[in-house]
Order: sequence, then structure tokens, then C-alpha cells
Amino acid sequence: MPRPKRKAAPPVTSSDVDSSLRPGPKKSTSKQFDRIDHLFESYTNKSLGLIDPEGIEALCKDVRVDHTDVRMLILAWKMKAEKQGYFSKDEWRRGLKCLGADTLTKLRKAIKGLNQEVMEPGCFEDFYSYSFQYCLTEEKQRSVDIETICELLSIVLGSEFPSQVKSLIEYLKIQTDYRALTMDHWRNIYRFFKEVSFLDLQSYDSSQAWPVILDNFVEWLKGKEDKN
Repeated sequence: MPRPKRKAAPPVTSSDVDSSLRPGPKKSTSKQFDRIDHLFESYTNKSLGLIDPEGIEALCKDVRVDHTDVRMLILAWKMKAEKQGYFSKDEWRRGLKCLGADTLTKLRKAIKGLNQEVMEPGCFEDFYSYSFQYCLTEEKQRSVDIETICELLSIVLGSEFPSQVKSLIEYLKIQTDYRALTMDHWRNIYRFFKEVSFLDLQSYDSSQAWPVILDNFVEWLKGKEDKN
């Protein structure tokens, strides 16, 4: 559909523009992007024009963070990276500009503080949902296999809910009803950990429309307690 024609706007004079709204010098921004782009090129697979898994491994080594560290997943979230294991130049620019990191030293420092940043109000829920979506590697994929879910639980929630994550992973690995979980399952797991006390499970109300897999998990936990 053709775009509608627009009437020419009258010329704007310097007196018409509030000085507080005038854009700042572009030179510094241009130099910042040049440095960000230079850093991107140092990890890029030249034939793909992307940072691939090998490049990410090199990046992890340079910023002194293991590839399984949650901060690398948070970095991908900051970039809004779409494909697991790959960063495009636009994604890289977006993330590093947001972090104010245009050198390796600055990036290393920024990554160290990502744990605190993601815990800001409203941030963690968005990151938590992203972490699941990031694992959807195939077109039209709607669920993530149990093995990957277990790894993701350990990375994303392991430090905040260690005993809960350990128990759920143990259950997920022995149950045979589900081979994969959906986003609805994933979101309810976080809600479950926040709302249900594992000390007595009395706060768990199965009538509150919890996913069946969590009903089964609670029954399994109670069965373990009865045996002890």
C-alpha cells in the first residue's frame, strides 16, 4: 500500500526550538558506536556476519564469566537477542549502548553488575519470560524439553530458590507424563516458588488453577515426606 503524501512542513528556525530539546553532538555517539562495532568484529564469524557460539565462548573468556553463568543470559536479554548462541550487530549495539560499554574493560565491569540490575522491580519477570523464549530454537516451537528446562531452572532460579529448584529438577527427571513444558508452565513455576512454602506446603491450594504438573509435584513431595 502506498504511503500517504505528507504536506511540507514550514521551515523551523533556531528560535522555534527549545534549546533543551536540541540533540547533543553526534560525534561522541558516532565514536562510541565505532568502538562498539570494533569490539563486535573481534568476536564475529566473518562468513556469517554474526557472533556465533565460538565467538561467545571467546567473549566469556575475555569477560571472565562462564558460559553457563546467568549473567550471559541477562546480557542476551539486554541485547534482545533472538537466536540462541548468536548475536547480530544490531543486537550487540543495542545491548552495549544500553550498558554504556564500548570497551572490553567497561563490558567486563557492566556484566559483573547484571545480577543486581535484573532484580529491579519489573525487570526480573521480563527476563524470566525471555529466558524461556530464548530456548525456543525452532520455528513455531511452543515448548522446551525437560532436560533444557532443568538446566534453565538451575541457571535462572537456582540462587534464589536453591532447595525448591533442586527438588523440582529431581521430580522432572523421574516423572514420565511430560517431555516438555510450555511458557504457561514456566511462569507458574516462578509463581509457585514465590507463593508456596516448602516447609509444610499448606499454602498450596490445588483449586487455584495450578498446572497439573505442579499438582503432581506437590503430591510427590508429600509422598516423600510421608516416607521419611
